[in-house]
Amino acid sequence: MQTQMNPKTALKLNARADAPAQSGRRATVARWLVAGAMLGAVALSSGCVAVVAGAGAGAAVAYVRGDLDATVMGGFEKAVRAANGAILDLKFAKVSERKDALQAIIIARNAADKKIEIRVDQLGEKDSRVKIRVGVFGDEALSVAILDKIKANL
Repeated sequence: MQTQMNPKTALKLNARADAPAQSGRRATVARWLVAGAMLGAVALSSGCVAVVAGAGAGAAVAYVRGDLDATVMGGFEKAVRAANGAILDLKFAKVSERKDALQAIIIARNAADKKIEIRVDQLGEKDSRVKIRVGVFGDEALSVAILDKIKANL
């Protein structure tokens, strides 16, 4: 005896047999999407936005995504000398210095061989911006210590 199958029924049977495999794939894709979204959220929020209290009136200091950004009361030349003095005081090895009339970039290394980059920008006659970056991801505590030495040398 030969049985005949309806083509629509055969499709439904095949779809039902394949459903657990598709469901498992969907769950795996959903897990990867959730994991990727969580990783992305962590990466975006790991910028460490912290505001550090300024020592003097009008001094703005912020630590954002590994950079310590501060406005210091002192002319451009004086701020560059203070940054170089901080490197000497902290006994860092100065690697290079590039400077023009509006910006100076000083590169140094500490005993742990972390790269320290200090940027000084002229804001006005009596104000300068100092940006400090330690290593690839930043080091807030060391950046604040360097800024304190720069301020002490102003």
